[in-house]
Amino acid sequence: MSAAPAVVVIGGGPRGTGVIERIAASAGELYGDAPLDIHLVDPYPPGGGRIWRPDQSPLLWMNSMAEDVTMFTDETVEPAGPVVPGPALDAWADDVRAGRVTPDADPAVLAEIHALTGTDFPTRRLQSAYLRWTYRRALAALPPGITVHEHRTTALAVSGPRGARQHVRLQGRAEPLLADLVVLTVGHLDAEREPEHARLGDFARRHGLVHLPPDFTADSDLDALRPGEPVIVRGFGLAFIDLMVLLTEGRGGRHEGGVYVPSGREPVLYVGSRRGVPYHAKIGYSWTGERPPLPRFLGPEWAEKVLRGKRPVDFRSDVWPVVVKELGHAHYHRLFTSRPERTALDHAVFAEKYAAADPGSPELAGLIAEAVPDPADRLDLDALDRPLDGVRHGSPEALQEALRAYITDDLARRHDPEHSEDLAVFLGLLSAYAQLVRLGDTDPRWHGFFSHLASGPPGPRLRQLLALSRAGVVRFLGAGLTVETDEERGLFRARSTTVPGASTEARALVEARLPDPSLRHTASPLLRALRDDGAAITDTGLLSVDPADSRVLDREGRPHPRRFALGPFTTARASGAFTRPRTGGPAFRQNDAAARAVLTFLRDLSCRADRAS
Repeated sequence: MSAAPAVVVIGGGPRGTGVIERIAASAGELYGDAPLDIHLVDPYPPGGGRIWRPDQSPLLWMNSMAEDVTMFTDETVEPAGPVVPGPALDAWADDVRAGRVTPDADPAVLAEIHALTGTDFPTRRLQSAYLRWTYRRALAALPPGITVHEHRTTALAVSGPRGARQHVRLQGRAEPLLADLVVLTVGHLDAEREPEHARLGDFARRHGLVHLPPDFTADSDLDALRPGEPVIVRGFGLAFIDLMVLLTEGRGGRHEGGVYVPSGREPVLYVGSRRGVPYHAKIGYSWTGERPPLPRFLGPEWAEKVLRGKRPVDFRSDVWPVVVKELGHAHYHRLFTSRPERTALDHAVFAEKYAAADPGSPELAGLIAEAVPDPADRLDLDALDRPLDGVRHGSPEALQEALRAYITDDLARRHDPEHSEDLAVFLGLLSAYAQLVRLGDTDPRWHGFFSHLASGPPGPRLRQLLALSRAGVVRFLGAGLTVETDEERGLFRARSTTVPGASTEARALVEARLPDPSLRHTASPLLRALRDDGAAITDTGLLSVDPADSRVLDREGRPHPRRFALGPFTTARASGAFTRPRTGGPAFRQNDAAARAVLTFLRDLSCRADRAS
């Protein structure tokens, strides 16, 4: 009796879970009741994987409200396979409270689940329980002939000819797994040190200093940062927020009524970045009323036209103007429909002229100025993205006051439904991201822009940042941050363009960001081997995959018949492995396409084998 066909899924986090869920959804249609072995390889618990593992500090939160998190498809995803509804995170918590669901969670996490509301920002360990339940539900939905085998180890390499079974070498196992197909869903990557970080690390070792390179904050050795000492922090995104929390509340400090009460064990964090400001706060209200029609100008037809072009796509000239027009459409549609008193033209007249005007043209700018009298009601993406460009302060203290005022104003606006055009722009960003994924390796600045506007921290975290600033535990450095080394004095020195002439010296430097998702610098032996085996890599180091079904491309552009890859390290990178309900979820659509390609390949393989016998 021949062995059952086998698929190896490398990566058991939410992306791998999503692929298994989609296999379960389409198996009856495409594969029937034939036997199939799925081998799931990950050293961390399946469902959450490394990033969403259960053994994390309860101080680490998600940056999405519970009602904005789902692992399940709906009709907006438009998958080729069946839509299989399931609960968003807040509805799942309701099911737990009602006794309809029994989660795999310890008593502390179970208490969090019972207290959860839709507008809460859950802890990451709570999300881990939701993801674990989603994984188990996917297993239960598989036909009886499909068996999942879990391997709690690391995949080291995939080898094998294009037309034959693949060999997946595992750490701690002498014999490789044999696979008819391999699906890589490894998520975020560890990286070897880039040349600059290697130079800074060597400098730190020579002088007895501390340099923490880009890493997952929860995995960094923060014990090396000593109480009371200054620490230069380069990066003001979500990794900084995690760092801030772990070095303050995580060391015994506490927040009381908007005031931070220190424990005395905190270092002093001097934080800056290219922008010099934190990400915009997550919007703190829900949508009501008419939604802007999306996509409008940046839709599938536009993406197909761009892909059919005869010259390489230039993001700044070909794509960015259309992104600006699309986000403007969302912004002004909401302004006209919810706050018509702040406009000076009939909405239908404005919409017709807006559609006719070329992206980025003087005619479009003139129309907006005519229709929206108050500049404060107009969408200014440059100001939103780079609020400190051209701003100069005479002293570090002046910057502290100014940046606290900026964060306070941002918090107020992002929690005020009177400015719900901001939420419309957020929806426009999600829609635009879903289309730009189809273009492959877009300009890295797009991902930074998206994260700055759409993936910021919860409002309570920025209120804590304000309290820490007032307490002197956090100090702002400004924009255009540069860090230099002083060999003579054995120190790091930071400067910014925002406070000319000022500098900050410290014996510790932290790079507060995730490693770049580049296969050029990856520390993963699996992906290094894939790269060296002929897989195509883009100029920015992403793994090239077929946009149709996520098969890995070789350097001649040929899809590998037996290898698939999904995740942030690929050209089909989506905004997240889970998503907001009813927003299209490009990751879900990619999972669906890959799962159906897997099942179709295996079905056809079995048919050929039957004919041969």
